[in-house]
Amino acid sequence: MAQRASKYHIFDTAGGYCGIAWNSVGICRFQLPTRSAEATERNLLRRVPDAEQAHPTPELSETIAAVRRYFNGEQIDFSDLTLDLDGQDEFFKRIYAALRRVGWGHTTTYGTLAKELGAGPEAARDVGQAMAKNPVPLIIPCHRVLAAGGKVGGFSAPGGATAKVHMLELEGVQLGPPEPAQQSLLL
Repeated sequence: MAQRASKYHIFDTAGGYCGIAWNSVGICRFQLPTRSAEATERNLLRRVPDAEQAHPTPELSETIAAVRRYFNGEQIDFSDLTLDLDGQDEFFKRIYAALRRVGWGHTTTYGTLAKELGAGPEAARDVGQAMAKNPVPLIIPCHRVLAAGGKVGGFSAPGGATAKVHMLELEGVQLGPPEPAQQSLLL
């Protein structure tokens, strides 16, 4: 199959500089925020090396505006965006489809996703691999997948687990034990 010509655009958000790449089918890559436009562009072009910089289409301009609103803390649903996941493993595509149904402010675990797809607990590792290879993080919300016991788990995007926790906090998800109540001392 011939490679589809991709275009890309780098843009700023409250979280840093993001990048998006698309082709005639849909969005094929998304780069989570970094501190500089140059770093974002470099990271994105590692994954779509033949992409050409372009102005976004009106539809992509709406997506970019939604990403900006997301990083400002607004509840956004990206589940209806058209993606091009060509070249992804078929099981990974099933994992991504299931994950796109996990909405704002909700989380799941690697094991739960595996079970939802009819696979045994050993497939949790495959779910983790799918998250690491996710071509469009945020749009396929891999930040919403936690390790067993509600632990953060891995996150291969810029900023690592700290970025994952920040994105979950934007969605109102608090990880870890609740803060202890303040005690007052009566003298």
